[in-house]
Amino acid sequence: MRVLVVEDDEDLRTAVAAALRGTGFAVDAVADLPAADEALYVNSYDCVVFDRKLPGGDSLDYVRARRGSGWAVPVLFLTAMDAVSERIAGLRDGGDDYVVKPFAVPELVARVGSLCRRLGSGPPPVLRRGDLELDTGRHEVRRGGVLLTLTGKEFTVLRLLLAADGQPVPRAELIRSAWDEMADPASNVLDVLIGQLRRKLRQPPLIHTVRNVGYRLEE
Repeated sequence: MRVLVVEDDEDLRTAVAAALRGTGFAVDAVADLPAADEALYVNSYDCVVFDRKLPGGDSLDYVRARRGSGWAVPVLFLTAMDAVSERIAGLRDGGDDYVVKPFAVPELVARVGSLCRRLGSGPPPVLRRGDLELDTGRHEVRRGGVLLTLTGKEFTVLRLLLAADGQPVPRAELIRSAWDEMADPASNVLDVLIGQLRRKLRQPPLIHTVRNVGYRLEE
């Protein structure tokens, strides 16, 4: 899942982005509304975290305008504006959640994860292929009934492969979903991760290479 963090405080922006990446999210982080606008034009996100007061203005006005044009990406406002009236305005005018500073980083990460799962209809809560089962709600993977330990990125890539129902998933799509814009599409990060996944899933093999395309999951 990919998240955009819009926060002008460099230390806080770095800390939030690091915490989200540490739990498996792909994160892009920018400091102002023009940069956010550019990122939203170029990329697709599962959630956006906005600081309320930014150099380019109040992000609430920006979100309200985008909502008027049908934009539906979940938004979490992160702010020191803790008055009840401000929280009501944030939720009424386009926000899906509102976290007041100071905050506990693990709680913020959990709230972002909850918002990401809300976007659209999404995949079914449990994806299955043969004896492989991925529970999107519990964030658990089992094969043959045995619980497997996966990293956040491994879980994201496996979820995309399962959701494709046997069809090939392009390398670019897997990289875009599991890594942020700093990832080099020409690097071998995806190949290394696929190798790790194959070892964890054990025999018989489920993930197959589709030459010049990407990977697919089939029995």
